[in-house]
Amino acid sequence: MFFKALGGAIAAAVLATTVLAETPTLRASVLKFGTVNWELDTIKHHGFDTARGFDLVVQGVAGGSAAKVAFQGGEADVIVSDWLWVARQRAAGKDYVFIPYSKAVGGVMVPQGSPTQSLADLAGSKIGIAGGPLDKSWLILQAYAAQAHNIDLEAQTEQVFAAPPLIFKSALSGEVDAAINFWHFLAKMEASGMRKLVDVAKAATALGLDPNTPLLGYVVKGEMLRNNPELVNGLAAASRDAKDLLASDDTEWDRLRDRMNAKTDAQFEALKAGFRAGIPAPGPVDEEAAARMLALMVELGGQDLMGDARELPSGTFLPSGS
Repeated sequence: MFFKALGGAIAAAVLATTVLAETPTLRASVLKFGTVNWELDTIKHHGFDTARGFDLVVQGVAGGSAAKVAFQGGEADVIVSDWLWVARQRAAGKDYVFIPYSKAVGGVMVPQGSPTQSLADLAGSKIGIAGGPLDKSWLILQAYAAQAHNIDLEAQTEQVFAAPPLIFKSALSGEVDAAINFWHFLAKMEASGMRKLVDVAKAATALGLDPNTPLLGYVVKGEMLRNNPELVNGLAAASRDAKDLLASDDTEWDRLRDRMNAKTDAQFEALKAGFRAGIPAPGPVDEEAAARMLALMVELGGQDLMGDARELPSGTFLPSGS
């Protein structure tokens, strides 16, 4: 009886080891302090990855370029980028696929006491812009300013381009008259007393775009989707599991607070609200809406921004979506 029980225990251990060995690993290279870490931490903490059939390994990197190098060189299986970059890569022959992560976008912030009431009032001002001249938010805001206010923001303002943290500091210190930054820095700026002049979602809507089109997402290679669709769809499902929890459970945010770099309760609440507002609806991406956005980016940024992409490449989005 003892040996029978022992044999059963050994068989169970061998089976568990075999199952563990067969669980595929998914290596994600992401910015060390990016907001996606809040979701990835939630996935790991609650075992949403293993429940969906894979083991998530998060590799923190210092910048987006480093993540892309790791991805393109085979050292990472998934990164986070915008789908316009994926479309550009597909047009250049790279078989990359986009899984929606967030629809959160930036906007323009001004000091609370600023007399500026619209983009037209920025003429003659100094604007701090996160990123470079081809930053997508900056391009959309230029187009919106021209359409709504008949102002050429590029020609009629002085631009200072820098990394998001530097733009954040410059805005709070008054070194710039207005700032265009990523959503999580905007949330902290607003919580610190600045005022939102206009957000990119409003500008996009005025230009005929759909603000519900997710801009940021996970990027995987088409080869992985073909060879292991369960793994890719498992990632999408685990992401949704985490989003559902973060959308409804305040205690989960309390657990994540140390990772959020929130200096005050107001910043913490603003970051939580901003993340929740950016959660895309479940399901596939509206490709007609995405095609309109791509066409505008081609018009505004040309080949410097979109490379050879002139229309939405087939296969850009994971069919099942978010």
